[in-house]
Amino acid sequence: MGTDVGVSILEQGGAVDVVHADDHDLPVLPPPVGPLSEFSLAVLADPRRTPSVEPVLALEVEDPLGDLDFQRALYCVNEVRYRDHAGVDPDAEWHPNVTDWWYLLARRFEDALLAEVPLDPTELWIGAGAAGDAIVATIDEADGPSLSEHVARSSSIDRMREFSIHRSAYQLKEADPHTFALPRLAGPAKAAFVEIQMDEYGEGRPGRAHADLFAKSMRALGLDDRYGHYVDRLPASTLATVNLITHLAFHRRLLPALLGHLALFEMTSVGPMGRYAAALRQLGMGDDACEFYDVHVEADEHHGPLARHGLVDAYVADHPTAAPLAVWGAQITMAVEARFARHLIESWDAGRSSLLD
Repeated sequence: MGTDVGVSILEQGGAVDVVHADDHDLPVLPPPVGPLSEFSLAVLADPRRTPSVEPVLALEVEDPLGDLDFQRALYCVNEVRYRDHAGVDPDAEWHPNVTDWWYLLARRFEDALLAEVPLDPTELWIGAGAAGDAIVATIDEADGPSLSEHVARSSSIDRMREFSIHRSAYQLKEADPHTFALPRLAGPAKAAFVEIQMDEYGEGRPGRAHADLFAKSMRALGLDDRYGHYVDRLPASTLATVNLITHLAFHRRLLPALLGHLALFEMTSVGPMGRYAAALRQLGMGDDACEFYDVHVEADEHHGPLARHGLVDAYVADHPTAAPLAVWGAQITMAVEARFARHLIESWDAGRSSLLD
């Protein structure tokens, strides 16, 4: 059973008992699609369970980035560190059986990421002030499909709804994963990071956080804006984009890669966000649907250079050996996003939905 914000806490015999609220208003984790996700849900509901054959299966997954059972299993154990979910035991987050299982999945996931984009610090040496330039080169050399250009050429209400459903798994918690970097930064890099995040959270104004604006856009498109509502419709390629940022956020040693991830998004979002806004307006949608994208076009004109120089270059100036990992963070993000884009484009070109049934 999950917990709720503001639950009462009773001290009894030196231990803390929590009086739990009903689960009906909490997000629901997606149902299992195989043995890995089945075990994730089982151990979250009852942390006393211990893995049996599941560890072997997890290690033997041929392509974790494209395996729905693996991605859903990892997503479920990741999500309980963000917020409460229905049917999840309140002790599950840090129970040894859960953390051991999460560690195994995370290790296999990282192996897959490194297989997708190898990292060799001996081959990637970047001088002071050049990490941002290397990320720019990563962007310039990208040969993956442009999803926003495809949408601009052949947009429809159904496709924009599908696109919003895909992105909802991250956008409804936008900025939260990156915020794990805050206590790990210092000096000029921390100042630049705080400036970026303040904008992401709407300068502290209720309803103005980017996650809130995305929820408003979903409602304008006739979609359900509840957190996690559509996760059971998302294929592995979409879940991998969410699990990637969570993986970088949850591992302190990967801080430079998390900064590279953030910088890449800030440096590349102006054009795509403008195209999505234009596509929505061509379909007759109003400001409620478009404001999320309009705000990003305006904000990221400033955030791009700030993330490149004020954040990544400033951090690498103080931690020169972090440069390869920061650039790898941008490179692996491009690779995982390219998988996501290819799935949507290929599905649409074939005349079928990009979502699961």
